[in-house]
Amino acid sequence: MSFPLLTATAVLPAVGAVATAAVPAARRTAAKWLALLVSLATLALAIVILVRFDPGGDRYQLTESRTWIKAFGVRYELGVDGIAVALIALTALLIPFIILAGWHDADPLETGSRRWRPTQGFFALILAVEAMVIISFEATDVFVFYIFFEAMLIPMYFLIGGFGDRAHEHGEKAAATQRSYAAVKFLLYNLVGGLIMLAAVIGLYVVAGNFSLQEIAQARANGSLHMATSTERWLFLGFFFAFAVKAPLWPLHTWLPNAMGEATAPVAVLITAVVDKVGTFAMLRFCLQLFPEASKWATPVILVLALISIIYGALLAVGQRDIKRLVAYASISHFGFIIMGIFAMTSQGQSGATLYMINHGISTAALMLVAGFLISRRGSRLIADYGGVQKVAPVLAGTFLIGGLATLSLPGLAPFVSEFLVLVGTFTRYPVIGIIATFGIVLAALYTLVLYQRTMTGPVKPEVAKMPDLRVRELLVVAPLVVLLIFLGVYPKPVTDIVNPAVKQTMSDVHKTDPKPEVEAAK
Repeated sequence: MSFPLLTATAVLPAVGAVATAAVPAARRTAAKWLALLVSLATLALAIVILVRFDPGGDRYQLTESRTWIKAFGVRYELGVDGIAVALIALTALLIPFIILAGWHDADPLETGSRRWRPTQGFFALILAVEAMVIISFEATDVFVFYIFFEAMLIPMYFLIGGFGDRAHEHGEKAAATQRSYAAVKFLLYNLVGGLIMLAAVIGLYVVAGNFSLQEIAQARANGSLHMATSTERWLFLGFFFAFAVKAPLWPLHTWLPNAMGEATAPVAVLITAVVDKVGTFAMLRFCLQLFPEASKWATPVILVLALISIIYGALLAVGQRDIKRLVAYASISHFGFIIMGIFAMTSQGQSGATLYMINHGISTAALMLVAGFLISRRGSRLIADYGGVQKVAPVLAGTFLIGGLATLSLPGLAPFVSEFLVLVGTFTRYPVIGIIATFGIVLAALYTLVLYQRTMTGPVKPEVAKMPDLRVRELLVVAPLVVLLIFLGVYPKPVTDIVNPAVKQTMSDVHKTDPKPEVEAAK
């Protein structure tokens, strides 16, 4: 029996979460180091998966299968394709940086406060989310996927509601109220999506007789399983609704600005760079593979919703006064690009969308974590409270600028390649949608450069005059992310080589080929 590598990669952070939570209350520093070491060990296992995965091999590799609930045909089935491998690597890479960035975010509050921030619980919850996200990327049984897709909401709820940002313009009492509101809104939105998906999961079992993604997809491909058109469309809508909430897609996005605004910066990164990727990943793995005809039927509407997300998110980012909410609305715009690339039904669009998931995770982590360091120094999230930071903290300002330039997809930085592929892939099949979507790039340049100008340039405000520059721990968080942004911006081939075979198989699932370019014959 081969070593269950996929199970080990998910179980390790889960066990680490329990161990971290069990550390005595007085040993806060030991809990932090334990969580960091567990995250690094998980990253090592993710690298082993990356090395052992053969892009030219079978679609699903390193597979594991065990009978779980025999009476209902539920099996513990895991397997990874190129897209899942890339996203597991991204998740395992970001978690150590999230832990380092949040090193002091759960320390006890100031003397005299009656509120105690359980440090061990904070880091244990982060590891628990990592475990559930990783197994969601690995699951090839629909029921197993659903369980962890929903279960990750619980630790995220406590991370948002129990460990919110201390910087609030109206004081601690108002901050606690806002945190509770954001956490409940996050939970309710995603629970409603999950309940609708549960009905679709049950419907799929009634039609197919099992929950195995591979068996159902193969039965559909060879004609041994036939779904009525109306049945397939209803099941598709049930799955897609849950994924669109998680993604988040307009108009199901409104929980994200609240959650990211009230959470600590590391938890905000965990939300948008890690957890939300499960939604877009699931669109590729489940919607397109299980319901190919319904996916094509819904494509025009989904593309319009994605386009609205791109423009709407960017416009609201332009008008934000709060740094973290600006990044949240920018992420809504970016997720619009990802979903547009998925449903453009071209190899360039889907390759770009998958690459965008990776690059958005890195760029958002870089920008949001530096923003968190900035906010922790000044004690305010309001853009108007800053000015002239580059004169007193040039390294902080420089890394903030690189993160911002990556967010606007500057050529030479990683997101440019993915955004370009998404737009090219969309334009070849839906030129009007592709043309309108390019305005999102213009708006991205506007909100990013205005943010930098108002916070980093101009006269030095008295409140930031003594602001310290990035410390060693903070540099250890930011520097690797900046290096990755530059490396993947110049040389994205290592990622595209892994994901492109999976993209081709997905295109085959929906029976789509790339449009042939219309070139006038040479005379």
